[in-house]
Amino acid sequence: MARRHYRLPSLSALDAFEAAARQGSFKEGARELNVTASAVSHQIKALESELGVTLFDRGTRGVQLNRDGAALRAALEQGFGHIADAVARLRAQTGIEAVRIMATTAMSHLWLTPQLGRFWREHGTIQVNQHVTDSPWSETQHDLVIRYGDIGAESGDCQQLFGDVLRPLASPAFCRANPVAHLADLAQLPLIHLNAPDRHWTGWHDWLSRQGYSGPVRDGLSVNNYVIALQAAQDGMGVVLGWERMTRPLLSRGALRRLGQFQMPAPKMFYIVKTAGSGAKATLLRDWLVSAARALPEDASGGGIFENEN
Repeated sequence: MARRHYRLPSLSALDAFEAAARQGSFKEGARELNVTASAVSHQIKALESELGVTLFDRGTRGVQLNRDGAALRAALEQGFGHIADAVARLRAQTGIEAVRIMATTAMSHLWLTPQLGRFWREHGTIQVNQHVTDSPWSETQHDLVIRYGDIGAESGDCQQLFGDVLRPLASPAFCRANPVAHLADLAQLPLIHLNAPDRHWTGWHDWLSRQGYSGPVRDGLSVNNYVIALQAAQDGMGVVLGWERMTRPLLSRGALRRLGQFQMPAPKMFYIVKTAGSGAKATLLRDWLVSAARALPEDASGGGIFENEN
């Protein structure tokens, strides 16, 4: 039954869906919530029934988030992130210390959240509150902030995480139907443009210009969230500008493929900022994430196909 004031589905169903989507598994989501996998599956099916949409594509190889599921997960990550941040401020008043870390939806979805899962297994007594936002600036206080940009322009305590490579990516079927050998051909395919509030992200026009192309660029789908852009590409709607390391899980399982031989090193880098006044636990988490970014192979950045658990 929907909650009357906010017109929301059952919070238990939303919680079950978010856990399963984030963990990449009904079973792992159930383990996190301390319930059975069948209970999580039941909650998700009830949620899909109430919303009138399916959130996972179910096939012989398993189940996988579809575009509607990815959109709901992105919204829940931001909403739960705001709630966690408010709870952290309340806990701070009672002396319960939690590390507060901020990241974009894409960074959280594709890299940070899987890393935090590994961190918690090693440091289970340290509470981490993740705040997810795609706004370039936030007045909310955080201990750690992950950014993409020019680390040399920062004046605070910053550590590099990793650079990346930008390549055109599309679904396997789209790649087979649209082989390209020249930038002019690529520029005339339906491109998925990211209109994010943070203008540090490299877009198609900038990428093509840096490759030496100055001709016309075809308009295509425009979205304001990179996770949704990736889902649209998986659905065959066009070509997305892929961050090689960030999208490694999608490439590894064949959900996306490289289109052509084009590539360009990302002009900026991902780095983590430790804000003034943050404590020893924040330093521990920061150092752990920096070490993980430098030591883990690219295909260990998280993600994977959902197993069939229906």
